[in-house]
Amino acid sequence: MDLIGHIGLGLETALTLTNLLYCLAGVFVGTLIGVLPGLGPTATIAMLLPLTFGLPSASALIMLAGIYYGSQYGGSTTAILLNLPGEASSVVTVLDGYQMARAGKAGAALSAAAIASFVAGTLATILIALFAPPLAEVALRFGPAEYFSLMVFGLVAAIVLAQGSLLHAFGMVTIGLLLGLLGTDTNSGVARFTFDLPELADGISFVIVAMGIFGLGEILRNLENESGEDVTVSKVTSLLLTREEWKRIALPILRGTALGSVLGILPGSGSILGSFAAYSLEKKVSKNGSEFGKGAIEGVAAPEAANNAGAQTSFIPMLTLGIPSNPVMALMIGAMIMQGIQPGPAVITEQPALFWGLIASMWIGNLFLIILNLPLIGLWVRLLRVPYPILYPVILTFCAIGIFSLNGSTFDLFLMPLFALFGYILIKLGCEPAPLLLGYIIGPMMEEYLRRALLLARGDGSVFITRPLSACLLGLALLTLIFVLLPSIRRKRDEALQEEG
Repeated sequence: MDLIGHIGLGLETALTLTNLLYCLAGVFVGTLIGVLPGLGPTATIAMLLPLTFGLPSASALIMLAGIYYGSQYGGSTTAILLNLPGEASSVVTVLDGYQMARAGKAGAALSAAAIASFVAGTLATILIALFAPPLAEVALRFGPAEYFSLMVFGLVAAIVLAQGSLLHAFGMVTIGLLLGLLGTDTNSGVARFTFDLPELADGISFVIVAMGIFGLGEILRNLENESGEDVTVSKVTSLLLTREEWKRIALPILRGTALGSVLGILPGSGSILGSFAAYSLEKKVSKNGSEFGKGAIEGVAAPEAANNAGAQTSFIPMLTLGIPSNPVMALMIGAMIMQGIQPGPAVITEQPALFWGLIASMWIGNLFLIILNLPLIGLWVRLLRVPYPILYPVILTFCAIGIFSLNGSTFDLFLMPLFALFGYILIKLGCEPAPLLLGYIIGPMMEEYLRRALLLARGDGSVFITRPLSACLLGLALLTLIFVLLPSIRRKRDEALQEEG
């Protein structure tokens, strides 16, 4: 089947009434959590995972994907109107978006952000459709050794690109890998690290880990930082852009899309890195560079294009290789496993309707978002007036119901607050928890491919360096680690991530 036929299959899947409703629900919830500070897509998807267990696989993934890229839209609204980024990737949008709002150009800033997001989302979806299938075909030739080496490279890249100390990131990945070892060994049937607790025989559900660390952990942090400040809302006038404004945002949107698309594929926070990189690039190449920080419309369009493109191209390694590029993609892989789908290149050939339906839904979701966001600005602003102490008990109740519905186990309910406390401690210690979740998801798969490769090689460990592709991937991982440990490179990395923070 050619590309046109695949797209037709995708549209046929995505345009069913059920999937359209789940797509709409996903982007609406995504926009909502993007608007509300403290509720990121990782925490929300972790909380909603139990609800997807009884859904059709396509509907579940379409909704979860909509939450992720929808949150990138919502974050820009409060960044522009209230000087308060709802999402980390919208931090840069504050610099010029809020200045435009103060100057009476809030409508133009919101329109530029929405248009940039839609164009970037559309182009990134096209890139996924064009490049994901060939990459999957290459990945189908991977053996167990190549997959193991690829996962090692992915974890090294996640350590290098994580915020904060390299040692902290390495520790987080290691803890994630160790947590993945809990439970019964599938080869020998021996219980590992269960402390003779039968409830741990199947390991700890990644939903509990994710919901505890990212969901409840974030609640504890936000309660501590609750300031109760009264925020003045800027008045929104005309949403129409002038011809001059259209000219000023056209090239920044394209450059931001290109930069964000590339960085989105890398392990780590691609959408965040993309927005900062796009802003820095535009400030250097723009003829209006002196206006940046004072209300330059390019300073809104470029980072918004980059973070939306990065959010969508991050699906490429997840769909084609089964490797998560960020915590949200790790949760998406978890959702696929819950649906009985093995992530990896075989998804395209064995589940074509699911794969192409998800891609088609991204374009439909972006269309929904541009229709939803601008007319509902008043609603989003009113929601921000709801005190957080009223919101968190609702979130806590929802988390508890979701966890209990998985296995009907009260033991799981006790585990969740333990991981919440652990997540809060990590935050206080300055340790980013995202690498932990990546290690936890990838760990069991790494172990499986390691054992399979050694079994096929009759215990000969040199198989990882004698197979050319595997050796190249391990070499890249080693070079990346050595490169970032060089004093000058490490200093620049720390400065860049500090500026991002």
